[in-house]
Amino acid sequence: MSQFIDFLQTNGEEMLYKTWEHLYISIIAVILGILVAVPLGVVLARMKKGAGTIIGIVNIVQTLPSLAILAFFIPLLGVGKVPAIVALFFYSVLPILRNTYTGIQGVNKNLLESGKGIGMTGWEQIRLVELPLAVPIIMAGIRTSTIYLIGWATLASFIGGGGLGDYIFIG
Repeated sequence: MSQFIDFLQTNGEEMLYKTWEHLYISIIAVILGILVAVPLGVVLARMKKGAGTIIGIVNIVQTLPSLAILAFFIPLLGVGKVPAIVALFFYSVLPILRNTYTGIQGVNKNLLESGKGIGMTGWEQIRLVELPLAVPIIMAGIRTSTIYLIGWATLASFIGGGGLGDYIFIG
């Protein structure tokens, strides 16, 4: 216990900075994932053909090792936080996309018919019926994605992204 206290006394400020870095790269990647995956999930739910193919491609990207994805972006984007955020963004998309697609597909078709019957446009149906009913499932995908990214963000230190991974790999 005294070693831990000694560590915090000597490195407490740096530990707070590394924690902030870790959360920063994770949160930015999740926000970017939400901005891309939710609209894409809504569009895929409206598509009759091709949705399965696109989700399949995203599933394949998800199976690639995270360290390999990080290494892939080094020649393209260099080292630092930007390639780490981009790589983590790719990993954030699948859970959010899959849950958005599933949530929109799971909306009761009778409710959509009711909306159409009262004169709602397609956009109004999405905004006022489908998205509100799918929010719990979409949020589950966002939560899953966030948990993944906080764990994977430790690997960002391999490419100079910082975060708590610096302590793990130094130790």
